[in-house]
Amino acid sequence: MAKPGSPDDAYAAAGVRYATIDRGKIDAQRAAAATGATLARHGLAEVAESRGESAYVIDVGDHFVSTVSEALGTKNLVADAVRALTGRSHYDAIARDTVATILNDLCTVGGAPATLTAYWGAGRSEWFEDEARLADLVAGWAAACAEAGCSWGGGETQVLHGMIEPGVVVLGGAAVGLVRPKGLLLLGSRVAPGDAILIAPATGIHANGLTLARKLAAEMPQGYATPVAGDPRGRAYGEVLLDATPLYGPLVEALQAAAIDLHYAVHVTGHGWRKLMRAAQPLRYIVERLPPVPPIFDLLSAAAGLGREEAYGTFNMGAGFACFVAAADAARALDVARGAAWDLLAAGRVEPGEKCVVLRPLGITFAGDSLALRA
Repeated sequence: MAKPGSPDDAYAAAGVRYATIDRGKIDAQRAAAATGATLARHGLAEVAESRGESAYVIDVGDHFVSTVSEALGTKNLVADAVRALTGRSHYDAIARDTVATILNDLCTVGGAPATLTAYWGAGRSEWFEDEARLADLVAGWAAACAEAGCSWGGGETQVLHGMIEPGVVVLGGAAVGLVRPKGLLLLGSRVAPGDAILIAPATGIHANGLTLARKLAAEMPQGYATPVAGDPRGRAYGEVLLDATPLYGPLVEALQAAAIDLHYAVHVTGHGWRKLMRAAQPLRYIVERLPPVPPIFDLLSAAAGLGREEAYGTFNMGAGFACFVAAADAARALDVARGAAWDLLAAGRVEPGEKCVVLRPLGITFAGDSLALRA
């Protein structure tokens, strides 16, 4: 259970208890670790440290192969509800979100995506009869794969009547990436005191926090039609929630292609800014500058009654991805990223000390024990 007043409280109220989920993940990691030795029969070996990272890494000889499975969550339920307001399915953006959810995890270990497979599970076969929605899903999926430089290799389509509600689809998939040469492998053990923390901006809520966002919509008098103050396009709550997630893999590839001394990368998803301390070792992550907060988070925080600590421990609050770069390369990394159309924020640095994330502009510290993702 989340501690009263902790960042996980708001999400627990929406029916998602990270403490319970994370405990199951840790049990699974322990059981899975016992299977790693089976790779030897193929002449392969696991990179044991990659267990607990966002992607699993296998040593295949002259390079590494990385793998990940992920799913979108409930963002498509927002698209289904908003369609009545906008007249569009928004499943092109939903497809991109799903692909981004998968590939943004894959690239955290330096994996350049080679192939991605789709999983689409519906409650009834009638879901696939909506030609406009299905066309948007297919087109958005293909476009996201093409942008990432990744082959869409097929996948699985299921109808699970009695398991998934009628009219609902569950979207996910898996990807395989290549880390070549081996020196491009990114792992938490490479993070070192003095490293610069560079933040790539978020476009909005991305694919995390939607269960809470949907709960809040049900409590708002205007629901998904609620205006979002400060939205530059004057859109309503539901449409702003559907802003698509960036693909951060091309950023990682650009930095590595320029021989930037990139040590580690983190996809800022569930657990918010606490994710900065995903690496196992005890280090202090000192944040001196924060990115602009997309207006959607002001509305979400107010509607949920979240204080700053809860908000930054729950949502990305404008930080989509974090890169940990050797201090000597930080300035050049900003230039390289800018040349690749990424405006990174030099947010802070890594220091020795007890594990925590310190958001100095807000006077907030997240203790190490507030993020339990590893066995």
